[in-house]
Amino acid sequence: MLISCPYCGPRDVSEFTYQGDGTRRRPAPNSQDLEAWNEYVYDRANPAGPHTEFWQHSGGCRAHLKVVRDTLTHEISSATFVREDLRHQAATARHGAKS
Repeated sequence: MLISCPYCGPRDVSEFTYQGDGTRRRPAPNSQDLEAWNEYVYDRANPAGPHTEFWQHSGGCRAHLKVVRDTLTHEISSATFVREDLRHQAATARHGAKS
């Protein structure tokens, strides 16, 4: 499986580390709602089809990526930086543009 890092280009999945489900929402840190925390920690969806995930390019530029991957075919439809400010830095580095 190839993941196309926005900075480094297409790379083998062995260069990346899976960071988890990109759709889960964490309860507020000071929340006392035990049901919400129990759901966050233990309940996991097992979607079939396109799913948003977090990956880190640990064997390359170390950027954190938001990847949309089809869980049935493993086809990756998009890979973008998690942080918006990194998009501009990557574009600047690739195109030699001045800030």
